[in-house]
Amino acid sequence: MTRKRRANKSPLWARLALLSGALLLVVSGGALVGGKVLLDHYSSQITHEGGLGGAAAEGATIDGPINILLVGVDERTGNEAMGVRADSIIIAHVPASHDAVYLVSVPRDTRVQIPPHPSTKYDGGTDKINAAFWFGYQNGGGRDGGLELLAETVSKLAGGLRFNGGAIVNFEGFKGLVDALGGVHMCVDEKVTSVHTGWNTKTGAEGVPYYFNADGLPTGLKPNMRAQVYNVGCYDMAAWEALDYVRQRDKLANNDGDYGRQRHQQQFIKAMLTKATSAGVVVNPLKVNAILNSVGKAVSFYNNNVSLADWIFTLKGIKPDQMVTLRVNNGKFNSQTINGQWFEFLDETAQGLLAAISQDKVADYVAGHPEMINNDAAQPATSPTTTG
Repeated sequence: MTRKRRANKSPLWARLALLSGALLLVVSGGALVGGKVLLDHYSSQITHEGGLGGAAAEGATIDGPINILLVGVDERTGNEAMGVRADSIIIAHVPASHDAVYLVSVPRDTRVQIPPHPSTKYDGGTDKINAAFWFGYQNGGGRDGGLELLAETVSKLAGGLRFNGGAIVNFEGFKGLVDALGGVHMCVDEKVTSVHTGWNTKTGAEGVPYYFNADGLPTGLKPNMRAQVYNVGCYDMAAWEALDYVRQRDKLANNDGDYGRQRHQQQFIKAMLTKATSAGVVVNPLKVNAILNSVGKAVSFYNNNVSLADWIFTLKGIKPDQMVTLRVNNGKFNSQTINGQWFEFLDETAQGLLAAISQDKVADYVAGHPEMINNDAAQPATSPTTTG
């Protein structure tokens, strides 16, 4: 049976990253929001100005192709001196036909050239892409500055890609959003062992099951601890289970690390949209209100001067089955160590995909590279997840 779990206040849970309550809002919003008055009320809680800098698309319009930068961050509450890094970076691309959404995860360890950011006294340099948010966050830049520099870095990596919107996800609020949905139905495509959630076999108390070394990698199990395990199969997951599952990257059965985590995060976004647009949600006014109240706590959506009503009207026709999740580097590590530091590099096919996004030719590109598509996990329904 699924075990009840007390709230975990650890700021490390914010590493959930990726999670796109903003995408949930704009794609399913047509079903969830009933009128302009309600839209205006929630718009003030959700939308923010700025945040995209030189990577912002010109003009307050989303009539053509649409690109949204989705960012999950590791926010160390009470330790601002450590700054904030982007733990998940996802490009959501909607073609000009507005009949699909393509999700592309950029590996957070990708070696890139980060442009200068004078407002936070950063001179530019070569680093991992997740550091861009950190450099933009420093010296008063905050979340706006972090998103701006990251957007400009991704734009440079993708040959001048421009963004119509961006979003930063906050874990604690996001957990409330998934709770408001009543959990999600997830299909586990490889056995995943949680290094963050476990149970004491003698007392039944929850705790972190593994010891970690100085690099943050798990070593051995702690005495009397049993880790939470997600076995292959399809389950109705509570918020804590789904968020714990998509957080994992160290003990995945296929040893695919960050690539496995990226795939699971993309699947989770699709599962959320499926649940949000289901009949049991959209016809329940109490659920709708709870969801809308949670979105503003979960997501900071930078709308690039396009009204929330226009976002929802433009994208409301896109259904979860029109969402295509894509992998770069064929889901495999493409790493090099330079001056003692480990980096990921995008292969030729991945670079071609980014160029196709900039040119709004993703459908044609993917048709020529079908191996890039992350197939949805779809096993027969089984019993709920158990601790292993």
